[in-house]
Amino acid sequence: MLEQDIDHILFSEETLHQRVVEMAAQIDRDYAGKEPLLVSVLRGSFIFMADLTRCITLPCTVDFMAVSSYGTRTKSSGQVKMIKDLTESAEGKDILVVEDILDSGNTLSYLLELLKARKPASIRLCTLLDKPSRRTKPVTADYSGFSIPDEFVVGYGLDYGEKYRNLPYIGVLKRRVYEEDMIKD
Repeated sequence: MLEQDIDHILFSEETLHQRVVEMAAQIDRDYAGKEPLLVSVLRGSFIFMADLTRCITLPCTVDFMAVSSYGTRTKSSGQVKMIKDLTESAEGKDILVVEDILDSGNTLSYLLELLKARKPASIRLCTLLDKPSRRTKPVTADYSGFSIPDEFVVGYGLDYGEKYRNLPYIGVLKRRVYEEDMIKD
């Protein structure tokens, strides 16, 4: 049923799995001898975070934050809202922020500055998707799965109006699905 709204598949389930394995191997090398705190930015990153965490072989802990600047729209409102904060202290920890997509950079810029103020030992950013053409804030990922064009993507945790997260691949949403929303913007 959801598949009828997908224009085309950008990354298959197999392609995603292979890239997550590669990213986890790099994280294992970079954090050797450390015990990173992986911070999932909810809700979009929960599937990527789960897969990435299962592929990382070194000891790590996980926590979750929820921030938003999108609501149900296709583009950022520019105002970031904290919905859920960390449950444990970030001070002295090697933090790896795990995000689904780096788009405008607005949300991640806010989040990274907030976490830096908490005095972690280190902080890095891991994002599955990077959409550099939309960047308005100077945010770069330390680990990036794929660079993508300026298309609206869903699946593998990414949503539109809280739907499509459960698709096992990343696909481009048909424009007709969100055209009405774009007119309102």
